[in-house]
Amino acid sequence: MKNKKIKEHNKSEEVTVIALAGNPNVGKSTVFNSLTGLNQHTGNWCGKTVATAYGQYKHNGKTYTVADIPGMYSLNAKSGEEKTASDFIVSGNPDVTVVIADATCLERNLNLVLQILEVTKSVVLCVNLLDEAEKRKIHIDLKKLSELLGILVVGTSAAKKSGIAELMNAIEECADSPSRSATAPSLPPTASPPPPSEREAKRKPHKPPSATKSRLEGGVNEVDGGSFKNFIGECEKIYSQTVVCDDFEYKEKDKKFDKILTSKFSGILIMIAGLFGILWLTLEGTNIISDYLSIPLFGFIEPLSSFFDFIQVPVWVKGLIVDGMYKTLAWVVSVMLPPMSLFFPMFTLIEDLGYLPRVAFNLDNFFRKSGAHGKQALTACMACLNL
Repeated sequence: MKNKKIKEHNKSEEVTVIALAGNPNVGKSTVFNSLTGLNQHTGNWCGKTVATAYGQYKHNGKTYTVADIPGMYSLNAKSGEEKTASDFIVSGNPDVTVVIADATCLERNLNLVLQILEVTKSVVLCVNLLDEAEKRKIHIDLKKLSELLGILVVGTSAAKKSGIAELMNAIEECADSPSRSATAPSLPPTASPPPPSEREAKRKPHKPPSATKSRLEGGVNEVDGGSFKNFIGECEKIYSQTVVCDDFEYKEKDKKFDKILTSKFSGILIMIAGLFGILWLTLEGTNIISDYLSIPLFGFIEPLSSFFDFIQVPVWVKGLIVDGMYKTLAWVVSVMLPPMSLFFPMFTLIEDLGYLPRVAFNLDNFFRKSGAHGKQALTACMACLNL
């Protein structure tokens, strides 16, 4: 187990392993960077994190190793990276699992929180993107949420470093109290949480208890059958008691946009038109920009060559600089720079608008039929451009 190696790396100092879990696109990597001071790449699209990243920080004289695991919607893994994340939580034995939730759509995120509470008691809920929720006039009663879930709840705006100190304190409190009870809200009878283990037992690698294993292979796998509906019911109850949205008009507009952009008919048509529009603009714009760049760049070759002839440099030096270095640079700038200068800004725009996750949602069903995943939408679009 990787976290066992981390703990044994420095036997003179106890290292606490923290797992950052959560749905895709909730700001896990941003929280990771804020905690560790590292610069893990962040992005507003599904599946941005596909492998576990590790970092460390010190707090009150203690060392904490943070694992930024891939995003997942449930412990029932649907893709390779989701299986990696699920395995890390279930059998990796992190000392504390910090579940990052999006404050703007908390109800959807609570499902994963309830599932994780089935397999571990050492959980801290980090409600991130509070600044975005405030813009949408969404107010969350964090204290009430903590009471209902029976775990520590911290609100953050990780991009602004707000709430990170409180999150560190909560992690420390949870790590120092591994046996504290977490009263989960009336979970289904088939999903009762296992008894808490002692800290020493947690630090030894072990397979999940048979009850937990059966839930992952049975109960959680049977999400579509019945138990998942019970979770949805609990999420709705918790959400209704803890979240108030003042701007009902914005909420309704957001739902209408989702209904249009992710429907089986209009959503697919809009997605195809939008992606082909970006591809067409990139190709057409590339030709125009390339013409403007290539004329002066390649036009400078003759004067440069004449200059080297005038100063009588050796032929091989002239060939190295003019035909080798300068022509290569001219080709790269005039041919490769234009498509990148158009394609990436346009994808950045739809990323910031939040449309890229909707594209992943629309493509997920088609990708699964070919053994892929909707999270590969961005790479698929980039591959089309390269063709």
